[in-house]
Amino acid sequence: MAKAKIRYKAVIANQSYTIIGQESSQHMDRVTKLVNQQLEDIRQLSPQISEEEAAILLSINALSDQLKKQEEILILKEKVDSLKEQAIKAVELENRIKRIEAIELEAREVLERTGRGEVEIHSHMEAQNILNEERKRTIQSKAAKS
Repeated sequence: MAKAKIRYKAVIANQSYTIIGQESSQHMDRVTKLVNQQLEDIRQLSPQISEEEAAILLSINALSDQLKKQEEILILKEKVDSLKEQAIKAVELENRIKRIEAIELEAREVLERTGRGEVEIHSHMEAQNILNEERKRTIQSKAAKS
């Protein structure tokens, strides 16, 4: 749903303006105050310039600041995207570790159940081999009973 248009009366450099937009009166009060402060700063630095020249300098400064902020936003968005990718990778690694731990735990249980509890497991590949061998024995045992 579109925001309603708001009419705002502003006094900038002793001149009245009616501004129509969607921002709150509080926001426009801050904008008007900032514009008047910056115009005054420009006039103090260069007392010989006209109101129009001061307004143009203020516009240039504002657009320069806006471009800098947009560049900062783009950099931050790239960082956020990178952090999201890293978070996804971290979750994937966490899940892999959990699967490996489950395989190793199951292999230790097989070793305990088969009386080989003293055997050390040095890697998840060894654990997987122990499970594969146990499954093969189980299948062969069932086949021999049939």
